Amino acid sequence: MAPATSPIRSVDGGVEIDAWVVPGSSRPGVDGLHDGAVRVRVASPPEGGKANREAARLLAAAAGGRRGTVGKGASSRRKVVLVAGVDAAGAAAALRRSGVPV
Repeated sequence: MAPATSPIRSVDGGVEIDAWVVPGSSRPGVDGLHDGAVRVRVASPPEGGKANREAARLLAAAAGGRRGTVGKGASSRRKVVLVAGVDAAGAAAALRRSGVPV
């Protein structure tokens, strides 16, 4: 069995987090894993970048970072979110406190 890989990677100034975004949710928030990525439910619709901005904001807050931006996957449910101001260990600890088993 291959070792599980973390959805969190260190980069200059912060971390990259693999995310699976579920737009139009009635319960926005970060709530677990989906296929090796952190699942982020957002209330915003997937139009005009609204869901991307909300997902980046929610994920940055849950990871303990200052701000988040979508780095890859802007038109896909699977995204890479760049979170500034936190290291990989700090982001993983903050997400575990939010109930995400990373």
